[in-house]
Amino acid sequence: MKPFAFTLLTIGAIYTLLPWVVTRILGIGVFRKGGELREIALTFDDGPNPEYTPQLLDLLRRHRVKATFFVLGAKAARYPELIRRIHHEGHQIGLHNYEHKSNWLMMPWTVLRQVRSSAAQIEAITGEQPTFYRPPWGIFNLFDLVLLKKEYTFVLWSVLAHDWRSRVGRNRLKSILQERITDGSVVLLHDCGETAGADIDAPLHMLRVLDSVLPELAARGFRCVRVDEMSGRAHSHADHDGRLTIRS
Repeated sequence: MKPFAFTLLTIGAIYTLLPWVVTRILGIGVFRKGGELREIALTFDDGPNPEYTPQLLDLLRRHRVKATFFVLGAKAARYPELIRRIHHEGHQIGLHNYEHKSNWLMMPWTVLRQVRSSAAQIEAITGEQPTFYRPPWGIFNLFDLVLLKKEYTFVLWSVLAHDWRSRVGRNRLKSILQERITDGSVVLLHDCGETAGADIDAPLHMLRVLDSVLPELAARGFRCVRVDEMSGRAHSHADHDGRLTIRS
């Protein structure tokens, strides 16, 4: 292999694979699981969506559940009334990028511009600036860990339900949620099926399953909270006993 090609591959690996190992495998610098008994956080990515987000909000209100929505800035601009409703009904609004693009495929300053533009859009609608960030597909690049970490709390997940594909099926999706949700789980779900690799009707299956699973979780004693509530308690415990408790 020629030296130039080897150098490019090395730089590419450092830019992409190193942050993958740090965040996704080691869980360093990200919040992905809480430490409280019988407490979970439901999170929803890629919205808002004019068809499914209102149905989801109706469902959450019916079950008296609070959740966290990681929204795209471009969709927030397109559907500001949904952002206002999410905010007014007491849910947390977190950041995806302005558009659903991988941080691996963008330069550092482009990612920074995407995140800040998304935050500015949401602040213009709600009056509050979001400070929690989950990148599309949970993918960080090397410079995110430096440029964004000072401004935002990074959030991943501990339960991946694969709900963006219709072929998972309602029975399988229900089993995943029933079996994998435990104390402190941060559950990744989607209220939009318009992104690459997703099925357009997949959120409909998620809604039906969630409607049946939430009463079961309540019967098991689980309480659904916002990520900022859960992570705040984790940081509080870390301050109290000197140990960092935000990793799974």
